[in-house]
Amino acid sequence: MSRFLDVVRRDLRLALRQGTDSVMVVTFFILTVVLFPFGIGPETNLLERVSAGVLMVTALLAAMLSLDRLFQADYEDGSLELLVLTPAPLEVVVAAKMLAHWLTTGLPLLAVAPLLAVLLHLPAEGFVPLLAAMALATPILSLIGGIGAALVLGARRGGVLLSLLVLPLYIPVLIFSVGAIDAAGQGLDAAPHLLILGGILVAALVLAPWVAAAALRQAVE
Repeated sequence: MSRFLDVVRRDLRLALRQGTDSVMVVTFFILTVVLFPFGIGPETNLLERVSAGVLMVTALLAAMLSLDRLFQADYEDGSLELLVLTPAPLEVVVAAKMLAHWLTTGLPLLAVAPLLAVLLHLPAEGFVPLLAAMALATPILSLIGGIGAALVLGARRGGVLLSLLVLPLYIPVLIFSVGAIDAAGQGLDAAPHLLILGGILVAALVLAPWVAAAALRQAVE
């Protein structure tokens, strides 16, 4: 646990020192959502129908912007080899880096989402499911994205390859997140969708660090 927290603090310090990734992710999220009313028109009924999908798709794309740098900087400066050789299990180190990525990308998206939901005229019943869905979905994006980032480490045009790898895996997260928000807006129960998202999160928490750690060992060798 001590090593886990050390890696989280290290990555958070680096992220705060650079600051570009978090700012880029949040800026992309805000600008893309703001552009939608200009593109499809200001009609309230239309914006209500598409608000859930717009918010979740844009959050998904925004979270992907910094995925290729999850392990790349450590790989380039040699820190990754030291992390692999530490006494702590590599899976613990990988989980810590995924948590730091979520804290610097997913958490800011979660904080900004309600304001953008107001802009898109999301029904009032959808705000709590929106926050719940994003609280469950954004960690899944970081966990699955971490697997993709480890698999493409060192590859040419890794960002394009990463997108091709993780986007199909993000589709169930997108479907159930939007389903929860839409169900609440229609007066239905959003709990089944959220429970499925919770199950996906639990599975990702168990499997993602192990798979990513195996890919990193292969990349270092």
